[in-house]
Amino acid sequence: MTGSLAAAASAAAAHAAAAPAMTTMAAAGVQRAAWLLIAFPLAGAVVLLLGGRRTNRWGHVLGVAMPVAAFVYGVIAFFAMLGYPARQRGRDLHVYSWIAVGAFKVNVGLQLDQLSISFALLITGVGSLIHIYSVGYMASDPERRRFFGYMNLFLAAMLLLVLADNYLLLYAGWEGVGLASYLLIGFWQFKPTAAVAAKKAFIANRVGDAGLSLAIMLMFTTFGTVSFSGVFFHPGSAGSGVLSALGLLLLLGACGKSAQLPLQSWLLDAMEGPTPVSALIHAATMVTAGVYLIVRSAPIFNLSPTARLAVTVVGAATLLFGAIIGCAKDDIKKALAASTMSQIGYMMLAAGLGPAGYVFAIAHLIAHGFFKAGLFLGAGSVMHGMNDEVNMRRYGGLRAVMPVTFVTFTLGYLAIIGIPPFSGFFTKDPIIQAAFSKGGTSGAILGGAALLGAGITAFYMTRVMFMAFGGQRRWDEAAHPHESPPVMTSPMVVLAIGSLCAGGLLIVGNRFVNFLAPLVGSPPPARGLVNPVSIASLAIVLAGAGIAWAMYGRRPVPAVAPAGRFPVVAARKDLYGDAFNESVLMRPGQWLTRLSVYFDNRGVDGLVNTLAATVGGTSGRMRRVQTGFVRSYALSMFVGAALLVGVLLLARI
Repeated sequence: MTGSLAAAASAAAAHAAAAPAMTTMAAAGVQRAAWLLIAFPLAGAVVLLLGGRRTNRWGHVLGVAMPVAAFVYGVIAFFAMLGYPARQRGRDLHVYSWIAVGAFKVNVGLQLDQLSISFALLITGVGSLIHIYSVGYMASDPERRRFFGYMNLFLAAMLLLVLADNYLLLYAGWEGVGLASYLLIGFWQFKPTAAVAAKKAFIANRVGDAGLSLAIMLMFTTFGTVSFSGVFFHPGSAGSGVLSALGLLLLLGACGKSAQLPLQSWLLDAMEGPTPVSALIHAATMVTAGVYLIVRSAPIFNLSPTARLAVTVVGAATLLFGAIIGCAKDDIKKALAASTMSQIGYMMLAAGLGPAGYVFAIAHLIAHGFFKAGLFLGAGSVMHGMNDEVNMRRYGGLRAVMPVTFVTFTLGYLAIIGIPPFSGFFTKDPIIQAAFSKGGTSGAILGGAALLGAGITAFYMTRVMFMAFGGQRRWDEAAHPHESPPVMTSPMVVLAIGSLCAGGLLIVGNRFVNFLAPLVGSPPPARGLVNPVSIASLAIVLAGAGIAWAMYGRRPVPAVAPAGRFPVVAARKDLYGDAFNESVLMRPGQWLTRLSVYFDNRGVDGLVNTLAATVGGTSGRMRRVQTGFVRSYALSMFVGAALLVGVLLLARI
């Protein structure tokens, strides 16, 4: 009996010991199949874009199912990752050998770690909600199937970008995102404004992409590899000049994708695309790529104070630049686009602070994904009920006829301006604190810019609320505003809940800090939720909202925008961003092109043509000597002999 009990106990112990091993094996198996995250939306894009009209009837169903499947798999992979110790959660997964030319070897490999899974969940989660919303928003569009194909392609390219384990594969996803954004911004290509906006976004991003491509070349010449592990293993082996050059080139690439100064002008025009595209670009995909690139390249920026300073300056300038533009926009989508430019500026500012800000940059990016997607979908819901009208001066009083849209938009508004306990309060205030913590004059300037940006954000977002949902009805008789169908409002409700909860779940208890710390380091201990900076921030936010109420809540909103003075006119013209790019980038490019053409025509072609003309002319003249007549040859022989005899006679004399 005792022996039986001992045997049973031994078997139970063996089973208990085997259970964690089996769990670990299952988790490892889940992570090894991380390529499914990309495969699901990519398969959807292939079927929808190559299947033709045969897929029209059910294409939107497949278009929604693929991102949802990727999100479900991402959740499973996330919990599998949590089963490992904090410093053993990263996995480098080899898929196949891609390029092998001499010393240049690049694999297709995926890196599933805390940073990439955070982005993957945001991309697939928020992306799935936007896809569901699009079923209703694009219901009457005859090209809905193609639209979902492009949207799936967008997600697949962005997932490749954040899951790649080397810079060259990241660059492939980077260019895929650029292609997909071009196709989606110009989806309604019958509109000249949409076609021009798509080309503008594509060309502006090529400028930034040149920086990233040069950085990749410099990495290979310096480190002999472009893999993350190879570059990050010994970044200190490169000189400070090389590291600064790498950081600045990576920043140039980030400025293009994330619409930061001086490559920001494309973002506002990109609103010509369907509203779900705007939500996807601003919340879950394209503009977040630049922040990801900076944080992923943390080992390079940690060793280059010059590059980090440049990132903080760009971020601080852009957050103010976008906020000021947002104050003057009557187009609801462009006002939200300007706010994205500003909020990404906060993230870049945090990323430029190094280990003190990396975590907060990503935390604010995730929280921003919820409330900005909700705000854009809310704007699309308003447009859906207002016959695609985007001018807020023709809105007014919509809270009564669109209650769900009003409530969800309000929650996103409270989150973006940073009212506690909404997400923005938990994720934006730590960035402001980190900026002030830098100390000295630079800390005061950066922190002051971040504080001022918070006040301006409160002003222009409160302005949007009053112009769209408050006051008297200003729409014309042809408009019949109404609430959107459940397929559109349901994702808005989910995103509104995220706007309320996401920030607290990430920041309170240092959950996200501890999660990302093994990759990007830990920031200094926080001062707590109530501190002088948070109090000052809240006061400035309330002041900005109060000024907006005094200007737009207490007074009737005129149907036609007043002329305004210089600051207002400048903001309406995007602070002359297009004029600057035309003067600094486009005009010099034209001059260089003309100079190159002139040099080619007059120099290269001139030299070649001169040589050819000389040879041709000489041969033409010499050809006349060969007449074919014996008498001519005899005469030339006689003349030659006479000359020769004459020379000899003269020589003897």
